[in-house]
Amino acid sequence: MRTLRMAGRPVRAASRTGEVRFDWADEGSWAAVLEGASALYLIAPEDPTLARPFVQRAGAAGVRRIVALSGRGMDRIPAGFFEGMSATEQAVRESDVEWTIIRPNNFCQNFDEDHWHTAVRAGRLALPIGAVPEPFIDAQDIADVAAALLTTDGHHGQVYELSGPRAVTFGEAVATIAAAAGRPVRYEELTPQAYRSELLAEGVPADIAADLESMFANMRAGHIAEPVDGVRRLLGREPVDFDRYAARAAAAGAWR
Repeated sequence: MRTLRMAGRPVRAASRTGEVRFDWADEGSWAAVLEGASALYLIAPEDPTLARPFVQRAGAAGVRRIVALSGRGMDRIPAGFFEGMSATEQAVRESDVEWTIIRPNNFCQNFDEDHWHTAVRAGRLALPIGAVPEPFIDAQDIADVAAALLTTDGHHGQVYELSGPRAVTFGEAVATIAAAAGRPVRYEELTPQAYRSELLAEGVPADIAADLESMFANMRAGHIAEPVDGVRRLLGREPVDFDRYAARAAAAGAWR
């Protein structure tokens, strides 16, 4: 959104607490989001049954271009997992609108805003990934790519994989964060069974735990370990490196 606004593009954010109220579970909130919109950045719902009717409503409301956020390796995820993303990919592919799908690696910001933030602040991140590296991508790079795809032609029917410039293991990522934050943080390797037990003990719903298990199984297989050049090809610059991300997040107080 910031990228588009800095470019002088009219844009509105829609979420349960955003500028325009939007709730996937409340179809009455959909119309205000779609009214007058010509292009849409779409983040998949958890409920796969909502993807198709929303995309159909978007097309009927005059939306002519959709950029859908998915995940790298979605083509290798077994059926029954990450169903919201899978349904969204299928819905846009089968729609009458111009569509593009982006599949990024795990976000750098998972360490300071989302999945692993609490664990890192507590000093222990425990996951079932081993020594397989991950080319973490900065969320701003994804935002810049999405902005470019929403506002330029020539991307209809394309699926772009996005990653950071180099792959690091989770142990290396945690060590980088610890050094940048100036506090002790350790990485601990778990078996898949132990990981599931910890998730359930923390109150994570069983279906979400199963999705995460599937994601890590895909990562352990090495399917998404190699960096790709999607950011460079689309933006003409290198993506943000993990070290730079960690230094910036630490300076902003992410792990105090």
